[in-house]
Amino acid sequence: MSENDNLQDADGKNEVEIKDPTLKEESTLEVENTSEDKAKEIVESESVSTEDTSSEKTSEAEIDTVSETNTSKEDKHVDEIEAENAEDAEDESNVERHEVEEKDYHAMSMQDLATELNRLLKHHKIQTISKQVNQIKAEFNAKFSQLLEEKKEEFVNDGGNEIDFYYTNDTKKLFNQLYKDYKLSISSYYKEREQNLKQNLENRLAIIEEIKGLLNVEENINTTYKHFKELQEKWRNAGPIPRDKYNNAWNTYHHHVERFYDFLHLNNDLRDMDFKHNYEQKLKIIERAEELAQSDSINHSFRELQVLHKMWKEELGPVAKEHRETIWERFSNATKTIHDKRQAYYADLDKAYEKNLEKKEDLISQIQAIAEDTANSHGAWQKKIKQIETLREAFFNAGKVPLKVNEATWAKFKDAVRTFNRGKNKFYKGLKKDQYENLQKKKELIKIAEENKDSEDFEVVTPLMKKIQNDWKKIGHVPRRDSDKIWKQFKAACNHYFDRMHAERKAENQHLYDAFDKKVKLLEDIKTMVLSGDNKADVETLKTKVADWKAIGHVPQSKRYIDGKFYKAIDDAFDKLKMDKSKLDMVKFESKLENLANNDNDTRLLDNEQNFIRKKIGEVQSEITQLENNLQFFSNVDSDNPLVKDVHKNIANHKKELETWKNKLSKLRGMYS
Repeated sequence: MSENDNLQDADGKNEVEIKDPTLKEESTLEVENTSEDKAKEIVESESVSTEDTSSEKTSEAEIDTVSETNTSKEDKHVDEIEAENAEDAEDESNVERHEVEEKDYHAMSMQDLATELNRLLKHHKIQTISKQVNQIKAEFNAKFSQLLEEKKEEFVNDGGNEIDFYYTNDTKKLFNQLYKDYKLSISSYYKEREQNLKQNLENRLAIIEEIKGLLNVEENINTTYKHFKELQEKWRNAGPIPRDKYNNAWNTYHHHVERFYDFLHLNNDLRDMDFKHNYEQKLKIIERAEELAQSDSINHSFRELQVLHKMWKEELGPVAKEHRETIWERFSNATKTIHDKRQAYYADLDKAYEKNLEKKEDLISQIQAIAEDTANSHGAWQKKIKQIETLREAFFNAGKVPLKVNEATWAKFKDAVRTFNRGKNKFYKGLKKDQYENLQKKKELIKIAEENKDSEDFEVVTPLMKKIQNDWKKIGHVPRRDSDKIWKQFKAACNHYFDRMHAERKAENQHLYDAFDKKVKLLEDIKTMVLSGDNKADVETLKTKVADWKAIGHVPQSKRYIDGKFYKAIDDAFDKLKMDKSKLDMVKFESKLENLANNDNDTRLLDNEQNFIRKKIGEVQSEITQLENNLQFFSNVDSDNPLVKDVHKNIANHKKELETWKNKLSKLRGMYS
């Protein structure tokens, strides 16, 4: 069974029921598709019209003068529906055109723009993407022009003649080819469409002529009627025609169909059956329109109303004269209700869009302010770039603006962003110039390093190599592509020189490095040494280790840190001895003196140590004096009092500590001799 087998034919058998399209299982009305094919899924009617005794040839001029009987009382709410359907009649891809996504082409790279153009060409009808293609082309050309300027400047800076400059790249070649493909395809499409529209119009005019010619045919009425039905089917399948001819072509067609029925003496039962069928189907359309008028889904209702009007006009013929004005008035009223609700809906949208416009204008002003603000550092520009990204994101999330200012607002936004980008590019172009100069300076230092890396005159060249290393640090950034390369080159030359110098000096001072190796071994022995438990024997062992350490002698200047590690290890070993604290302090102090005496700067270090001990002696004597003064407050207190006993104990401890410090001072004085 075909998709139209369930529709009523001329006998009155079978008829379709127009149900609520929101009920998936029962619906025979697809509201998302306003094409003629979908309308045929709803109802295929047999038009019943009045007679026509004229047989003159129908012309386009005639089409422009004929009006449709049913729409004699049309208002602007019906005109709006007719205009939409006329546009669909010329371009069957009209619905798809509004579904092509528009993206932020300004934020895309040239490669991304080429990829997006390729995607549009592959996945959308060529006639639906002209707006997107034009925007992509404008953005690509702007970005390539900027790149071209940079390449030209580099070419000139490298010594090239501006006249000889030429540049392109694979992305540009790809984009040019894609755009060429688009131009060829769109040109071919419009040429073919123009021919098709013209041919379809001629076919429809010929069909009208044939309908007019039926009035003069002398044959059986049933045969004539069958021929008439065939012509109606041919009309439905004749294809789109120019939109400016659409309404009048249909009006002319209906005019002659009505005259065919009115003036040709058809069987009254057959005519009445068609009238009845058309009346019943139009009532169903009216009822559905009245349901839609109560719906809150404005756009949904309007799209389905388009389908209903198309069915009314294109698929159903006239009804009995006594019903014509009544049912049209009822359908027109439902249409007006939906139209008025849609107008109110868009009025509310306009208010929301006006608020969105205010937001976007404010965001554009912020972008303009940032673009006008001058910055002269990389960090400041990076901060501004992040601010612009945040504002751009807010702009795209701010919602739609009124259609009349949409293009102007978008252009103003892009201009503000472009102004910012020009300032940013100007800064980084100047930065690149500075980096190029820095590159030349660093290359000069590399030349000096490489010329002197094999020099044997260490006394003269070493200060020079250290100077160019400091100069290198003071020079600013160079282009990123050269940074690693020149650094490795400079570092290699410097390392080559200093490695040679250190190797020679190490050979001259090999005995110092040998001493260092011995001290490393002795240090490990101290760290792993296990005490015997005999304090006297362990003290002697530790003193022997200290004597061995001194006997090894000096180490290289850069390795003298090992002495500190050794004496710390000795102190840690002494701390493990179970000895009287004062005696242990003296033993450790003697070890410390050994370390001081082993240092080339012993006099200065001994002086510092003597000053430290004298200071400690003074502090302890002051503590003892203070404690003795405190005892005077306890003159009337028994000597067994805990507080008095505690003071006497502290005085004794401090005197013992004082004695230790005095012994240290005496030992230290002996070191001077």
